[in-house]
Amino acid sequence: MPQFSRLEKSLRPVLFYGNNPTSLIGGALTTASAFVLIGFWVVNTFGRGGSNNPYLGILFDVFLPGLFVLGLILIPIGIWLRHNRLKALGELPSIYPRIGLRDPVFRRGIEMVVAATFINFIILGTASYRSVAYMDSPSFCGQTCHVMAPQWTAYQVSPHSHVACVECHIGSGFDAAVQAKVNGTKQLIEVTFHTYPTPILAPLSVLRPARATCEECHSPTHFVGEKLLVETMYGDDEKNSVTHNILALHLGGVDSLSRQSGIHGHHLDQYEYVATDNTYQTIIAVSKHNPDGSTTQFVSSDWKGPIKGVTRQMDCIDCHDQATHTFQTAEDAIDEAMTVGSPNPALPFVHKQGLALIQAQYASQAEAATKIAAGLNDFYRAQYPAIYAAQRGAVDAAAKSLVAIYQRNVFPEMKVTWGTYTSGMGHSAPGHNPSPGCFRCHDGNHTSKDGKTITNDCSVCHNLLASDEANPKQLSDLGMQQ
Repeated sequence: MPQFSRLEKSLRPVLFYGNNPTSLIGGALTTASAFVLIGFWVVNTFGRGGSNNPYLGILFDVFLPGLFVLGLILIPIGIWLRHNRLKALGELPSIYPRIGLRDPVFRRGIEMVVAATFINFIILGTASYRSVAYMDSPSFCGQTCHVMAPQWTAYQVSPHSHVACVECHIGSGFDAAVQAKVNGTKQLIEVTFHTYPTPILAPLSVLRPARATCEECHSPTHFVGEKLLVETMYGDDEKNSVTHNILALHLGGVDSLSRQSGIHGHHLDQYEYVATDNTYQTIIAVSKHNPDGSTTQFVSSDWKGPIKGVTRQMDCIDCHDQATHTFQTAEDAIDEAMTVGSPNPALPFVHKQGLALIQAQYASQAEAATKIAAGLNDFYRAQYPAIYAAQRGAVDAAAKSLVAIYQRNVFPEMKVTWGTYTSGMGHSAPGHNPSPGCFRCHDGNHTSKDGKTITNDCSVCHNLLASDEANPKQLSDLGMQQ
């Protein structure tokens, strides 16, 4: 049986040189990590109450598969080292210890090697797949990397919290996956050597276009029509006087007769603009693509130089740039919280004091949590002792709400504070929106050569039904008056 002798001839030196500490350690590492991985997968699949801690994912889906591969690599390294050592000592055997396939012990060993190789292939393939899948999970993106804490916090309370990060940040196909891993490696190096930017910004130029993200779920041609927006605001007086703004937003879209109207309809695939900065806050020129194929360019009267800068085709995220990672202003956050009852508007000066506390400078979120709660308690204990004694529960609840507001929006270690991340929705308003938003183009200064100007008429986008009114009739008519 010549085929057996050739096999035996090949296996004799492998088995001989494989009997060394390095190869045996490699085999032990591979076997141990394989058993641990299999046990974890069984428990994870059939067990109950598994932990969602992202660091367990790193251990079982990244570290252990790496250890498994390391063990496989050590086996041939040990063989090579022992061969070289024996050669240097002049102790290479002229005849290796005999082995035979007719020997049942040796035959069972070969069968075990074949079976182990097959099992290793399955384990390695499954581990590799799970590693990639885990690294694409929201918990890995948001929790494993501590520098993403602001984005992760905002993501969890957003309307898109059920959408995986990779759905928007990573495209489909091999090229997109490779690019994502390259970017991830670069970010890992930055985190390792503490060279990452603070705060972390994501210019529109590095984001995938809305057609590949937003429009996977939302139809830009869907006719929305009008939307009622009610803004509730509280004053800094003792009674926290409440006022309302009511707007009818002309969202529009494309109706059943294919007519474009409103905010969505008029901005649908029609505009391109040039900005002088990567944040797209200063827009010097806007080009409108007309139905007849011509283009009308509107140039800011404040710009005297050549039309050069960052050019971008306008899409959804030029306005909806915080669709998932939404950060509020301090005023909006506390007004929204008081609208739902905590802080309780019945507590005197709670708006003024709460606003001052969450806008103060703190070294960390932990320090903020301590000082905000202590500051509010000290205020009522000193200024309103009777209310503090009778409504201690309401004061504590208000303090807890203020701390939660701060921790959702301010991250001192990442230099993220109020107004760091602005919104393109709406337009600048003292205390509520520091970004020019719509006024980047609709400022009344962008004019074409034939004298046409991009309008700054507010009624084009919305009708103001009530402004700073305590008891708007519209709310009473709709049964919404508190």
